Amino acid sequence: MRNITFLLALGLVAAGASHAQNQPILGEDTVKVSDHVWAIMGWPNIGIVVGANATLVVDTGLGPRNGATAAKAAKKLAPNNKLYLTTTHFHPEHAGGDSGFPSGTILIRDKVQQGEMEKYGEEMVNLFASRNEQQKELLANVKLRRPDETFDKERKLALGGGVTARLLWFGGAHTKGDELIFVEPDKTLISGDVVQNKVVPNIFRDGGTPSSWIAVLDQVEKLGALHVLPDHSAIGDGSMVAKEKAFITDLRRRALDLKRQGISDDDAGKQLTAEFKTKYSDWPINNLTNFVKSIYAE
Repeated sequence: MRNITFLLALGLVAAGASHAQNQPILGEDTVKVSDHVWAIMGWPNIGIVVGANATLVVDTGLGPRNGATAAKAAKKLAPNNKLYLTTTHFHPEHAGGDSGFPSGTILIRDKVQQGEMEKYGEEMVNLFASRNEQQKELLANVKLRRPDETFDKERKLALGGGVTARLLWFGGAHTKGDELIFVEPDKTLISGDVVQNKVVPNIFRDGGTPSSWIAVLDQVEKLGALHVLPDHSAIGDGSMVAKEKAFITDLRRRALDLKRQGISDDDAGKQLTAEFKTKYSDWPINNLTNFVKSIYAE
């Protein structure tokens, strides 16, 4: 009976998280991911890494209102800590709320991501604001601030009490500048869009390639993550990394088989969508054509 109750509770948590991930307005409630990592589950999930002296918030939510909520949640967990902020990539639900953080917050991101922000940031804010009235309101008068620090491949952030956040850039995947955060000693990976929990991968515009995504995952595997907090799906364990890599590798192999047979990318997309819906029946797969076209284009 105790096991049944526990499983029911897990089901309720998962259902609640799934609902929250469709909500662009974040709440202040957090869930514990590991000893030093908490999350606000929403659109997107916000990571909060707490050390003895400083706190790192990962991603901002859509617009300043959500940024202020994330900062407030971080301060609840550690009221006297110094505050750092980083972003997994330049899209507005991840980076468009930095002006909602209090003055003195230190913003850090990788140089490639910052380049994308400078090139596309304002355009993306306008695009997201055009989708509906709620997003228009949340993104009204957004001002994208420049980071206080940028880094090439890694920035180690000592948060105190033996807690270190490694900010990492391994190459392009969903975007060119995807940043991953690995928290020690927890071995918790905050993975952005690079590792998701059974979500079909998507390459945005001139982001990474299927091959570079796999190469990034090769590097991620070496970290040996025990816990994974993705940005648009449920929290999971380290096996998510291998599952993500296996899915993309399998899809790439099958798409290249069909390309060698002279099958068009549109037809290959339709065929592989049907095939993978059966093969990966626990993944919510709607259409693989866009990713197949990325494979064909390499």
